[in-house]
Amino acid sequence: MRLRTLPLSAAGVLLGLLLATADFRVNIWVALLTVLTTLCLQILSNLSNELGDVLHGTDTADRKGPQYGLNSGVLTIGEMKGLIGLFVCLCIVSGTAMTLVSFGTLWDMTSILVLLLGAAAIIGAMKYTLGRNPYGYRGLGDFYVFLFFGIVAVLGSYFVASHTLFWRLLLPASAVGCFSIGVLNVNNIRDMETDAANRVTVAIRLGERKAKIYQTVLIVLGWVFMLVYCQLRMFSWWHYLFVATLPLYVLHLRGVWQRSGKALDPMLPLLVIATFLFCVLAGLGFCAHLF
Repeated sequence: MRLRTLPLSAAGVLLGLLLATADFRVNIWVALLTVLTTLCLQILSNLSNELGDVLHGTDTADRKGPQYGLNSGVLTIGEMKGLIGLFVCLCIVSGTAMTLVSFGTLWDMTSILVLLLGAAAIIGAMKYTLGRNPYGYRGLGDFYVFLFFGIVAVLGSYFVASHTLFWRLLLPASAVGCFSIGVLNVNNIRDMETDAANRVTVAIRLGERKAKIYQTVLIVLGWVFMLVYCQLRMFSWWHYLFVATLPLYVLHLRGVWQRSGKALDPMLPLLVIATFLFCVLAGLGFCAHLF
């Protein structure tokens, strides 16, 4: 299930929920169901990606990252398909419950739109490497990660919790989106050698050096987006609580520039942890007036 990726999927949702809590009264059950739905979607994505990579011949014993269930022989393809079916059902049940608790009905236009967005998220989670023409094999993974881990995660959770949206929320959502692309990009830089035969990624298109420049730009942009958002809000030093995570991002970029191949693997959880702490501290900073 690649549990080390779960904090990244939760990061944007927690930021959206905390920003909503700063502005409105949030139902705790809506918040819990939103987080649960997000975790189910992420696990579904991880399982689907593993199956897709194995079926396309991308994941073999030569891959640079950790060995997973299928290529290590722990699971069969049939068992993996069963797990995927289970998590599709869990996503549907959890997402439907989240919508019902939040809006009190499943039959008005807003609830239907939220459910349709959830269906799109399920399809997006599965189609990254599964199917005849997976978007992750065509260099489109960065766009979808930005969309679902950033824009949908922050704005979607804020809207489900508050039933309201503001244009300025695009800034923190874009920040999380940039950091999430960064996680994918480091993964793709690490796996360039084994991906080259079957998959086209942004890292392969750019080459290693330019992909590392791209990584640096993503991290810097993420920080710029969040700092601009803070400037648009009424000033408080608490709003800048997330700045405490800056050393982690510096360590990450330093490691990215100094390492290659399998040696890049520790930079993935480092960026995931940094992004999770960034989002939690940013959200808590805006909630400081409640305490």
